[in-house]
Amino acid sequence: MSTTRNRAGQAADQRMSERTEPAAESDAKTVDESRTVMAMQMQPTDANIWGNVHGGAILRLADEAGGAAAIRHSRMRCVTVAMDSMTFKQPVYIGDLLTLTACLTHVGHTSMEVEVRIDAENLRTGEKRHAGTSYLVYVAIDDAGRPTPVPGLIARTDEERERWRAAAERRTRRGGRGSTTEDTEERRGRR
Repeated sequence: MSTTRNRAGQAADQRMSERTEPAAESDAKTVDESRTVMAMQMQPTDANIWGNVHGGAILRLADEAGGAAAIRHSRMRCVTVAMDSMTFKQPVYIGDLLTLTACLTHVGHTSMEVEVRIDAENLRTGEKRHAGTSYLVYVAIDDAGRPTPVPGLIARTDEERERWRAAAERRTRRGGRGSTTEDTEERRGRR
């Protein structure tokens, strides 16, 4: 793991829980201010010989959409520090239009959790399928690669407030308060 990602991961683990409620601060931003929608038609290079799009190709696009939302919120460089498990609910095929919708669900001091919804559409029939949802955590970094504070997040709707609560629960499952990347690696016997 690179030093930048290690430092960023430590900051995410240590600081994500510092904000327990959505922000009401003047520098805070709404969920809609950073919402990002990306669409791409799936090509043969994205798929296996049977025409199913590789899961890795979809994950890469989810990371790009999530990263764009995190950058739009923070207006800083961001690194990916965590991705929750991804379950593919429906297959995606060559020719499908893949639409990824990314929005922030939670912010810490330097970290941001982003939900990415992945939908596939058969352009010939118009059939739309929910292919999956993933949650990614990003940390904003400055030009020297150090974690840097991000604006708060304003949750305006009941749905956005519920996403905030669910994100806090996911954060607890990912490592809990005060946990650091170094602690996690030590527990896994990597140090």
